[in-house]
Amino acid sequence: MQKFFKLTSMVVLVLTMLLLSAGCLAENATSSTQGAAKQNKFPNFKTVDLAGNVVTQEVFKKKKVTVVNIWGTFCPPCIGEMPELGDWARSMPADAQIIGIVCDVRDKNDKETIKEAERITANANAKFVNIVPDEGIMSYLDSVDAVPTTIFVDSEGNIIGESVIGADVAKYKELLKRYLK
Repeated sequence: MQKFFKLTSMVVLVLTMLLLSAGCLAENATSSTQGAAKQNKFPNFKTVDLAGNVVTQEVFKKKKVTVVNIWGTFCPPCIGEMPELGDWARSMPADAQIIGIVCDVRDKNDKETIKEAERITANANAKFVNIVPDEGIMSYLDSVDAVPTTIFVDSEGNIIGESVIGADVAKYKELLKRYLK
């Protein structure tokens, strides 16, 4: 009987781990018709970054292309790529920038998740802007199938090219080069 409970517990644990990781990442898929890429205009928004500074869609006007990395504090691949994203943000071409959207922050009053996102970005030395989703962004996130998902937005707020599902900074860099031409 003890063996049965041990085996059942192990199976439940393995299944739980598989379900959690599946909800986090669809490994390195790209598509121009999946999930977030179905929409061609990023929604208007007025929200705050992790430090409480106001951020609107005007952020896109600052650069020719903005890399938008949608990530969650619960997602190991998201956290794993954060140091590389931080390095990349410091060496990006002058006409590009990166921003993050922390998808699991419920609103600006979700202090616990904001604090966790701050800890993750600080530990990774990822000093680029990370924003808290507002209602417009939340409705957009409904079309995101997994995290991390990275999209590219032009200076007019149009979503351009492919979205990248999964942690693949090399692919992000390759696509950014193409979109800057």
